[in-house]
Amino acid sequence: MYLHEVDRCAIYVGLFGNDYGYEDKDGASPTEREFDRATLRAKPRLIFVKGADDKVRHPKMRTLVRKAGDQLIRRRFATPAELTKALYASLVDYLEDRGVIQNRPFDQRPCGDATLDDIDAAAVANFVRRARFERQFPLPEGTAMVDVLAHLNLIREAHPTHAAVLLFSRDPQRFIPCAEVRCMHFHGTEIQRPVPFYRVFKGNLFEQVDQAENFVLSVVNRGVGTRGVNAQAPVTFEIPPSVVREAIVNAVAHRDYASAATVQISVFADRVEVSNPGELPAPLTPERLREPHNSIARNARVCDVLFLTRYIEKYGTGTLMMIRDSLAHALPEPEFRQRGGEFVATLGRDWLTPAVLAGMPLNERQRRAIVNVKIAGRITNADYQRMLGCSRRTALRELAVLVQAGVLLALGSGRGAHYALATKRANNAPNAPSRKATAPAAKRARSAPNGTSLGPRPGKTKGATKGPKRRKKSKGTAGT
Repeated sequence: MYLHEVDRCAIYVGLFGNDYGYEDKDGASPTEREFDRATLRAKPRLIFVKGADDKVRHPKMRTLVRKAGDQLIRRRFATPAELTKALYASLVDYLEDRGVIQNRPFDQRPCGDATLDDIDAAAVANFVRRARFERQFPLPEGTAMVDVLAHLNLIREAHPTHAAVLLFSRDPQRFIPCAEVRCMHFHGTEIQRPVPFYRVFKGNLFEQVDQAENFVLSVVNRGVGTRGVNAQAPVTFEIPPSVVREAIVNAVAHRDYASAATVQISVFADRVEVSNPGELPAPLTPERLREPHNSIARNARVCDVLFLTRYIEKYGTGTLMMIRDSLAHALPEPEFRQRGGEFVATLGRDWLTPAVLAGMPLNERQRRAIVNVKIAGRITNADYQRMLGCSRRTALRELAVLVQAGVLLALGSGRGAHYALATKRANNAPNAPSRKATAPAAKRARSAPNGTSLGPRPGKTKGATKGPKRRKKSKGTAGT
């Protein structure tokens, strides 16, 4: 009768104690008969063994415990509470493995359509080589691919997990189409159609990070220094590469891969925005990213591998480094915010953020001129007149105000005279120019393109008061 119940059950749960129990004419107990019947019928079997000391068990029970251990994983318990907890966890694992419930994080679930043949053995070997160099990874070079994946907990039910596919698959997008980085370069400060320069980077996560970083650094401004000891001249980028890379790695590592959205990088004339689907995990907030905080990984297995290759640190210090390096480069602090269902990191390309400009008493022409300089890189007096519809004298005066405020630099002379954005706020420059202080001075004095005064204009000056003329006395000549 009890064997009929085994045939009807969906899952067989076996409890093995110390006693073997009643033996039939063949010397087998009902417990062993049930286990053998469940094995014959290919039933899912969950075996729980009471106690840790097998020496106190009946010899036949010890044999049954070993037989079960050769076929599946046994769990041990000491109290009814431990049995309840272990049984619950085993049932959750069973339902997760069959896709009935999704309690395990995305990166730890098996990628059902993928097999170990879809994993690039060369990529795994490269990982081992780098991880040994960066973090003293314990497995030696030449370790079998499947052993490396098992060590990293990247295999489940003989399938690679989603993390394994993202990190080491030859074609991750075949299984996870949203796993890509879309990069756009806009010439202005707003999104425009069509996108002037648009690239989509696929491949594994290491390739996506490296390619996206190269994209950003290829379109932002950079300067080349003089050669020193090395044959190659140093290159300085307007945004530190460390800040760019950290923003991209964070987006790729902590994004919500269950979302159909992608990581997007938008390079504007005044900023770089890096956005990824998903919200910050509790209790993190955008404000807390500006102070010391714990590292909380959405995709723990992905982050483990990125840590071993030193793509991330897992100490919660990445955003603090971004702030520190930006300030050291005379740039504003990166901005972190939630925008609907996505997280956005904004990197300023110059110190003239909207908040800084809002505090300056500039007119609309001057504000538009600053935007144009950010886009074009320079502006002349003639450009100012043409774009903003003003006279030469007005352009000269308003450009002089921007120079005095430390917003623009006056460069060149003659036909080559032009203005460029000040890359750093001058130490002695006011936060905002005073209209009362600058406007009369601009009226009284002529300004050269380099911002220096040419002195009062000859002839009458508007608003000047006539006084009696005096004859200059010459040395040795009597006055009249």
